[in-house]
Amino acid sequence: MPVIRIKRVFDRKEPDDGYRVLVDRKWPLGVRKEAAALSYWAKELAPSEALREWYHHDPKLWNAFQARFREELKAPAAVKTLMDLAAIVAQGGPVTLIYASREPVRNNATVVKEVMETYL
Repeated sequence: MPVIRIKRVFDRKEPDDGYRVLVDRKWPLGVRKEAAALSYWAKELAPSEALREWYHHDPKLWNAFQARFREELKAPAAVKTLMDLAAIVAQGGPVTLIYASREPVRNNATVVKEVMETYL
């Protein structure tokens, strides 16, 4: 069964995280690159600065944010990365999408995960 996880960048790296991908546009404050233990920083899978500022983690805007972000994830660079990550998952390797938000459910990584699952 394909495994795609999401995890905060502040959580400890675990051996079963597999390929760790940061899906934020800005580097998370207070995190050293070594501690993040990333395999790849996928800025192309992060919401645009304009969308991020518009949303500003307002729960009332979550549905609209998801729809707008899904449109952004149709960009060629995003699609290529999504397909590459889905291929890693399909070959049996887990992929862990890393994010910095304090919000465990309404964050960009959950949207990326749902879109990535459509490529499997």
